[in-house]
Amino acid sequence: MQLRLCHSGPFQLLTITFLVALEAFPTYAAPPTDQAAQANAHCVGLKGVNPRCRPRETAYHREYFYIGGHYVPYPVLGGNLVYDQLYVEKLIPAAGGVKQPYPLVFFHGGGSAGNVWLQTPDNRKGWASYFLDLGYAVYIVDQTSVGRATQEDLPGYPLRIGSTAEIAQRGFTVPELTNAYPQSQLHTQWPGKGIIGDPIFDAFIAQFIPLTSNLMRQELSMRASGCELLSLIGPSYLISHSIGALHPILLSDQCPELVVGNINLEPATIPFQSYTGNATSAVGRTPARPWGLTNTRITYNPPANAPTDLKTVNNEIDTPGLRSCIYQAQPARTLPQIARVPYVALTGEASPHITYDQCVVNYLRQAGVKVDWIKLGEINIHGNGHFSFLEKNNLQVAAVVEKWIKKQENAPGSNK
Repeated sequence: MQLRLCHSGPFQLLTITFLVALEAFPTYAAPPTDQAAQANAHCVGLKGVNPRCRPRETAYHREYFYIGGHYVPYPVLGGNLVYDQLYVEKLIPAAGGVKQPYPLVFFHGGGSAGNVWLQTPDNRKGWASYFLDLGYAVYIVDQTSVGRATQEDLPGYPLRIGSTAEIAQRGFTVPELTNAYPQSQLHTQWPGKGIIGDPIFDAFIAQFIPLTSNLMRQELSMRASGCELLSLIGPSYLISHSIGALHPILLSDQCPELVVGNINLEPATIPFQSYTGNATSAVGRTPARPWGLTNTRITYNPPANAPTDLKTVNNEIDTPGLRSCIYQAQPARTLPQIARVPYVALTGEASPHITYDQCVVNYLRQAGVKVDWIKLGEINIHGNGHFSFLEKNNLQVAAVVEKWIKKQENAPGSNK
């Protein structure tokens, strides 16, 4: 373990470098063939904490940083506090170092933190290790107000519940039991039973944490700290899940020259509204994101000075299998900053998002953004729900993302 001090702006940051040496961990002795399944069962879900369970992550060097933020006087204690800082982990492959030209920055979804990218709830290799194996520098963030970026500005970042176990079952792990939309019956990829009492589900739901209800404040702080991060590490690919897709959109608008590509797993930036689960969800459909894709102002052309300048239409029939969308009325304003960055959305064939991700894709296309939409079922990757990066075929889905990255870098006229 290496201990050193780094300097960034007004803050002196203590960073610790770890070499995760997997071979140094004691493991279960290789059992006879007929005992292999029993030995593996000892390391499923939370049981994987046992020191004899062999980690599945790739060996890497790890450092952490707090990016952005500013001092604010706090008269109650007669001192200053730091607000709006972003937590960032930097992972570098231990074997061979960085071999790829652009880093990857991972943004978690709502109710979770950056740890979701490290491994799966049943202790299989996660996406961070997959891309480290390919020689990428990997950066994992905890968004402002969440996890290790929890803020001391308590009034400014009020918290709400992330998710109940029942919401997670209906929307994520066993949507086929609720059967709120016909595509749910195609779901096969969640590891384990997906219900309370199953060790994998219990490990999954234990990760859920509160998130802030002040989305405008979070978006503003993520714009500032996110662009500062990219200015320090250089142009990068941004990989997001669910509502985490807000932040690549914001950074593409704020500092598009630093974003090489936006990769979004089931983006929850549904224009002007929010779907949670589907028609039978306890939360259902509510107004959201008055600027279309965001809660804070983004750049339109012709300029929009207020959300009311965005004239909208909704002429589609709403069904459980294909939800209706809100688009701009014609002639539609364009999104010139966001359009500078290639965008891809990936959707599982059994996820609730298969019923409404077209809302995000078509809204962006209407606004002049180049969008690829990869429906996993259409490329023979079947059975995925909302958390494809944690499901049984998670590395197969990761390979689709890596293929898209290489496609961008090899595109004619690309300077990447």
